[in-house]
Amino acid sequence: MAVIRGLHVALNVTDLDRAAEFYGGLLGLELIDRPLKFPGLWYAIGDWQIHLIVAPRVVNTIQDDRWGRNAHLAIAVDDLETLKARLTEAGISWQASASGRVAIFAPDPDGNLLEFQQS
Repeated sequence: MAVIRGLHVALNVTDLDRAAEFYGGLLGLELIDRPLKFPGLWYAIGDWQIHLIVAPRVVNTIQDDRWGRNAHLAIAVDDLETLKARLTEAGISWQASASGRVAIFAPDPDGNLLEFQQS
């Protein structure tokens, strides 16, 4: 048995419209079909996916002031400066990587922490 590749990550969200504004609008991810009947949205990132699943509440897992030391999902972007400007314009706080890498951390509207690396 060999692990071949990752397929998707599932994140809980409380409001699909707000999540769609962030993932589809601000980040520009491609919305894809989902065969399931329960509330949610699926987005494609290259050959893997983000599955957003509606939950009554989302437990915030940020435990360290240096966001890179918390559970997070890392995504490669081609223009980190544009993303920083979009996040700032949307009123979303972000934190530069403390390691010195060209990367930032930002929460989605439900507090799921995302890392964005310049690729």
